[in-house]
Amino acid sequence: MSGERDLARLLATLTARARDGEYAFLTRVDGDPALAVAALATVREDEGVTYVVPCGFADARGLAYDFRAAWLTLGVHSALDAVGLTAAVATALARHGIPCNVLAGFHHDHLLVPAERRDEALAVLAALAASAAA
Repeated sequence: MSGERDLARLLATLTARARDGEYAFLTRVDGDPALAVAALATVREDEGVTYVVPCGFADARGLAYDFRAAWLTLGVHSALDAVGLTAAVATALARHGIPCNVLAGFHHDHLLVPAERRDEALAVLAALAASAAA
């Protein structure tokens, strides 16, 4: 199943939805089996392993984190070799001073934005899609 490559079509059909809850980034130099089980995303880097977990999981275990994120899922299936979608989305959010951390899955791209700016980020993405569809 291949995804869309045409940037104009991707932007014109862009939708975004927020997952319920809030999410935290945790890191460990060595892997952590308990975090691995709870993680909704994992990234292995030279410096260690990053886990994205629900804040409730981290809070219940007294695990410190410094970024409380909302998880937005883009409702377009972009091809893994599509060019420009991440840049367009990040640029639109940056114009409003909204940071985003991007995770790419096979079917969708996911954005982790400051939890307190979730609704604003969704509005920015809706406006981006509307301007591309016009």
